[in-house]
Formats: sequence, C-alpha cells, structure tokens
Amino acid sequence: MYRKVLETSLGAFTLASNGEQLTGLWLRGQKYEKQTIHTTAVEDNDLPLFLKVEEWLERYAQGEAPSIDFLLKPEGSTFRQEVWKHLLAIPYGEVETYGNIAKKMERSHGRAMSAQAVGGAVGHNPISILIPCHRVVGSNGSLTGYAGGIDMKKHLLTIEGVQMNSLYEPRPVVNRHQ
Repeated sequence: MYRKVLETSLGAFTLASNGEQLTGLWLRGQKYEKQTIHTTAVEDNDLPLFLKVEEWLERYAQGEAPSIDFLLKPEGSTFRQEVWKHLLAIPYGEVETYGNIAKKMERSHGRAMSAQAVGGAVGHNPISILIPCHRVVGSNGSLTGYAGGIDMKKHLLTIEGVQMNSLYEPRPVVNRHQ
C-alpha cells in the first residue's frame, strides 16, 4: 500500500493506492480522512497512478471534465459500493438528491431504501471528487453533508457550472434551551 500528500490548486489531499488502483483520496482535514488507509502504507511521491490523479485534479480545477483513465477501488460494504456506483453515474455539472438515489436503489432491489442510509454511504466515500459525492444535495436543494465542508462543496459545484441559485446552505440549528 502506498500514500502521498499532494498540494493542488484545489487544496491539500492525501492519496492512497494498492499500487495499481486508487483506494483513497481525501481533502486534508475532511471527515473520515484516511479512514481506509492501511497503517503499512509507505510514502511514494513517484507512483505513476498518483501522477495521473494529480493531473486529473489540476484539469478538473481548471473547469475541465476529464475522464478517469485509471482504476478506482474504494473499500466499503456492499451497500456503500452500490451507492458509490450511483454517484459515479451523476453527470458532471449536475446534482442528484439523496432521496432520488434511494429510489433508484429501491427499484433495483425491490425493497425500501432510506435517504439517510444513502447519506451515510455518501459521507463515507473514500475517493473524494472522483467519486462525486459533492454532487448530492438534500431534497429541497440544501447543500448538506459534504465531508470536505460546505465551502468546498460549493466551490466544486461552481467549477462544474452548477446553477447555485437553486441551492442553498442551511443555517445551523441553534439550541435556545442552553
């Protein structure tokens, strides 16, 4: 297993790989950062896969929609894997709701799926940006639930040309009983 800390125009990332497939891409400080990185991972700044990921991120940051020409291998449960496949199907520049992903999964499974369960899987996505969890929003257009932070989510959607006027950042709930 290999890892690399990468500084890009989008910010700092930690990358992880088994040598041939990307197993992790986390924004520095994001929730669940390095959750699936193996303790035996060694630093390798010259791994060809990491160089490809770096190039992809820089092209993306410039507003391109580069195709992914390297292998992704996110680690997670069968349910999470299925949710992440749905995320990969969300087109560049578009958003999808947690509820719609749950409905699509319901149709393929023939049983009810909750938007909250989908949200949990989205939040644990170990390959940020490439598996576009930032493209998932609340049913009312709220910009909730991005492990890299709401500001980064807005930035990524803006890069992709998403019309931000139909989306909003929910205000934090204040407990008035304190």
